Amino acid sequence: MYPSLIDLASAPYRSAGAFAYNFARGKLKSDPVFRALLEGGLLLGRGHILDLGCGQGLLESWLHAALLSYEEGHWPPDWPPAPAPSTTRGIELMVRDVERARAALGPACDICQGDIRSAEFGTSDAVVILDVLHYMLPDEQLQVLRRVRAALPARGLLLLRIGDADGGLRFHYSLWVDKLVMLLRGHSSVATHCRSAAQWRQILHECGFEVHSAPMSGGTRFANVLLIGHAK
Repeated sequence: MYPSLIDLASAPYRSAGAFAYNFARGKLKSDPVFRALLEGGLLLGRGHILDLGCGQGLLESWLHAALLSYEEGHWPPDWPPAPAPSTTRGIELMVRDVERARAALGPACDICQGDIRSAEFGTSDAVVILDVLHYMLPDEQLQVLRRVRAALPARGLLLLRIGDADGGLRFHYSLWVDKLVMLLRGHSSVATHCRSAAQWRQILHECGFEVHSAPMSGGTRFANVLLIGHAK
C-alpha cells in the first residue's frame, strides 16, 4: 500500500513539471516524517491544519491521497484511520514553490505566498513546521513560535521537526544535504541558526507547550527529531 500512496500523492505534480514531480516523489519516498504522520495518527481529529513553510504543498497532497486511499479501502489494517481535515492551509516564502503547488494541486489549494515571520496565521487546530525555523534568526524563531501558540486553542497541536545540533556528524550531514536541496530547488544559500533538541524543547516550554519528542531520521543518516507540542 505504501508505494501506491506515494504514487497517488506525487501524481498531481506531473502537471507542474519534471522537477516538481521528481522532487515530490523522491521526498515522499525517502522522508520518514510523511509515513510517521499517518502511521502514528498524529493529525487525527484535527479539523484545521496550517503548514508553515509548506514548499510545494506536499503535506496537502499527502493528506488528500491518504484520505482517498482510506475511503477506498486501500489502507494498512494496523494503521489508524487517515486524518480528514476540513482545511489544510499553507504559507510559503518562495514564489517558485507556490507556483508549483498551484500548478499541481489546482486553484482550490489554499497555499499562499508569504513570510511566516509576518504573515497572519489565523486559527488552527494543528500547525506543522518541517525543517524551516533554522533559517531564521534566534529571536525570529521565538516570535514565530509565540504566534503559533496564539493561533492554537488549548491542547492544539504543534508538530515541529528540527535537526538536533547535538547530533554530531549526523547533524552536519543533515545540514549539508539541506543546503544542497535548497540550491537544487533554485533558492540561494542562507545562513542557518540551529539548536540542540534540548534547547528547542526548552523554548517550546517557554512558549506554552507541553512537549515530547520522537526520533525522525527513519534509518537515514540525518539527525532529525520531531517535537510534538500540545498547547497548555
